[in-house]
Amino acid sequence: MSTAVLSIGSNLGDRLAHLQGAVDAMRPWLRAVSPVYETAPWGPVEQDDYLNAVLLVDDARATPEDWLERARAAEQAAGRSRGVRWGPRTLDVDVVAVDDIRSDDAELTLPHPRAAERAFVLVPWLAADPDALLAGRPVRDLVAGLAAADADGAHNDPDDGVRPRPDLVVA
Repeated sequence: MSTAVLSIGSNLGDRLAHLQGAVDAMRPWLRAVSPVYETAPWGPVEQDDYLNAVLLVDDARATPEDWLERARAAEQAAGRSRGVRWGPRTLDVDVVAVDDIRSDDAELTLPHPRAAERAFVLVPWLAADPDALLAGRPVRDLVAGLAAADADGAHNDPDDGVRPRPDLVVA
């Protein structure tokens, strides 16, 4: 069984519809969907806030490259363009982890190299799977570490920029 964690986000157009499109694209393999969160953008580019969620997906035959291909197909279906790094996007689908696979491949690094630093990935993932592990570390501990780092001025506290949106649902 190949199990993957996919982080989905959108800050252009109908953000919720773009997230739903990603859920629909992954439906044949969908095991769980996190609640939706609204988050401040990551990186140096000025832009609107994102809606984010995490998908847990399973497919006994899928390779990490298959998950990447499916992620890119969902992005393309939403009209994603890759013009500006960390810029606004209709849909971003990141392959965060696939099983316990570690890879430094230039096309797909696993686990995602910055996932442990990103509350917009970790908080929804924890909500979808309270026992989740990232590279052998409990996601719960990583979230707690972000809050501790924020106390030192790093501004990664999940309560700072990751706001639950119970009024918005993707399923």
